[in-house]
Amino acid sequence: MRILIIEDEAPAFNRLSKLIQETLPIAVIEQQVDSIQSAKEWFAGNPLPDVIFMDIHLADGSAFALTESMTINCPIIFTTAFDEYALEAFKTNGVDYLLKPVKKQDLQRSFQKIKQLSQIFRRNEQPGSISPQKKEYKKRFIIRFGEHIKTIGIEDIAYFYSENRTTFARNFEGRNFPVDYNLDSLEQMLDPDLFYRINRQYLVCLRSIAEMKTYSKARVIITLAPPVKEQPVVSSERSASFKQWLGDE
Repeated sequence: MRILIIEDEAPAFNRLSKLIQETLPIAVIEQQVDSIQSAKEWFAGNPLPDVIFMDIHLADGSAFALTESMTINCPIIFTTAFDEYALEAFKTNGVDYLLKPVKKQDLQRSFQKIKQLSQIFRRNEQPGSISPQKKEYKKRFIIRFGEHIKTIGIEDIAYFYSENRTTFARNFEGRNFPVDYNLDSLEQMLDPDLFYRINRQYLVCLRSIAEMKTYSKARVIITLAPPVKEQPVVSSERSASFKQWLGDE
């Protein structure tokens, strides 16, 4: 489950992130979004998350200005220190309204409510009446260099790798770009037909694989293009699924 937290206070973001991870360990929490403007930029460059936690009072205005200016077709859980906005919150896609500081039992209740609503909608669907919605995968990334901002399309990225606790994208021209996501998060965002996580350090595009050789214990050593200093090795636990991925099985 991918979760976006729209919150302008770092301590509140960190606390809520920790509670979510304790309540739902499989959750992937996106980078912090702290304003209406940054939220619009995030939605422009990312597929919708599964759930949004949204503070009502943001640095540049009310969160309701965001929900009124664009369509957000996913569940929203509002978080606030005030209780007078509940009615307005439920006029949007709000499924719950949590008062700060958020309590763990309230968070558990919210996730249970989302699960129950999802089950109800699945039961009510008539076979053949609604086409299954195809999952949307990330198409581009926003790259920041100091005050400068640019975008890089997914079709230009050869592979992602982690180094010194930082994640980088390398394009087919051999240029490196820092990205705001770790490899675990990227696995969930990218089309699995195009990208595969070969080990803890590399997430590679099929087009970037220049050569493969059998390595010890049925592992596979890969030559990437553009090249890297040390050729990555597909971990033994991933070798079988990697070969299936290559054969599109």
